[in-house]
Formats: sequence, C-alpha cells, structure tokens
Amino acid sequence: MKKIYSSLPLVFFFILVIFFFRQLILKEDPSELPSVLIDKSLPIIKLEKLAEYKLFNRENLLMLKEPSLINVWSSWCAPCKVEHEFLLAMSAKYNIKIFGINYKDDKKDAMKVLKLSGNPFYAIGRDEDGIQSINLGVYGVPETFVIDANGNIRYRHVGPILEYDMKNTILPILNSIK
Repeated sequence: MKKIYSSLPLVFFFILVIFFFRQLILKEDPSELPSVLIDKSLPIIKLEKLAEYKLFNRENLLMLKEPSLINVWSSWCAPCKVEHEFLLAMSAKYNIKIFGINYKDDKKDAMKVLKLSGNPFYAIGRDEDGIQSINLGVYGVPETFVIDANGNIRYRHVGPILEYDMKNTILPILNSIK
C-alpha cells in the first residue's frame, strides 16, 4: 500500500506533463471561445436610437449588400478606447461599413466619446440592458463580428482590434468574402 501512495506524485506529474504537452502540440488557444453563430444568419436585434446617429438594424445592414463589421463597445471600456483608432482607420482608409452596438452604457458618455474621438460607425444602436447583445453571443466588450454581403456571421473577434489584428485577420477576411 505504501508503494502505491509513494508513486502517486509521480503519476500526477506525468499526467500534467501529458496535458501541457498536448496543449503545446495542438496550439489551441484556451481563451478563444468559438461562436455558434459562425456561418449563420445575423439574428434579429432591436436596438435603441443614439441621439442623431443613424439607427443600426438588421435591414440597413442587409441593404448594403457588402461585407461589413459589427462592433460592440462601451465608453467605460478601456480596450474599446484602444481599438477606436483602428476602427476609424478601417472606416476612413478602407471604406468599411462598421455598425456599432453601444453596450450597457450611459447615453451621454457614449455620445461624448463619439464627439471627442470621432465616429467610425455607419450606423449605431444602444443596447442599454445587454439583452440584444446576448443574441449575438457577446459576453464582454469589445467584440467584433465580420458579416458577409448576405448577412451571415463569418468571424468573431473577442477583445480589441489592434493594428496586427486589423491587417492580418480582419482585412484579409473581408477581402476574401467580397
């Protein structure tokens, strides 16, 4: 019996080694959560109007008949502030239509961010209680979805879009689905 107990730490060590080795070999990112909506139609979401900005709804996204982005953001979100310059660049430099969902935010704070930092959004809507964002599978901000010309979700980006993400992930996906 003592022999079994004395070999247990060694057995647990080998199990841990196998687990970590498996993670290294498979190169899976445990922080990445896949979306069940990939390659499915954008669900119906009903958002509130944000001041004078054009209201984002499913119909005006589908009328474009071109790939676009949906970005879920908040004024209180620090990573959203970091990605803002890249959203502006994609909107202005690459002429990408970006639809914004202002998530669980104060209306005045959201308008202040757009006035001070610039508005990258073609249309925007407020999701004051976060219920509509749940339909997209959003669990935090920022999150960005690439939508094809037919209104299907093709990619989900969790976290802020930085220059690397913009150039090596988002833009190539948009170009491949045109």
